[in-house]
Amino acid sequence: MNKVILVGRLTRDPNVSYSAGNEPRAVARYTLAVDRRVRRDSGSNDQPTADFISIVAFGRDGEFAEKYLRKGSRILVEGHIQTGSYTNKDGQKVYTTDVVVERHEFVDSKSSQGSDQFVPANDGGAAGNDSGDGFMNIPDGIDEELPFS
Repeated sequence: MNKVILVGRLTRDPNVSYSAGNEPRAVARYTLAVDRRVRRDSGSNDQPTADFISIVAFGRDGEFAEKYLRKGSRILVEGHIQTGSYTNKDGQKVYTTDVVVERHEFVDSKSSQGSDQFVPANDGGAAGNDSGDGFMNIPDGIDEELPFS
């Protein structure tokens, strides 16, 4: 079984490109900083460490990343590991390891910013308006844009 579940923060905004062809497909790449529970050294000056995991999201997940994810966003990524290789311009073989997104979702809420409302990262405020009942107002027609059901 090839299954990965990670929680971490984006180290930079996603880099999004679109495939060529009749039906262009979004491809979003970003790095997720994931804290380790284990410390590297056993000395008294131990500092928490993080792993930096390469993430790739295709199609609707890539479009979602482009629209909502920003540097510092704390998200959960569920997916699988994919390895590959290519030959660089110097003729050396380079091996790659990425986590391919099958599902991702926000982990942070506004409570980490002083409120109890969930807010997507920098969506321009369109979906983050509080309706007064503890829920956000969702704009009309957004159902087609969401990568989950």
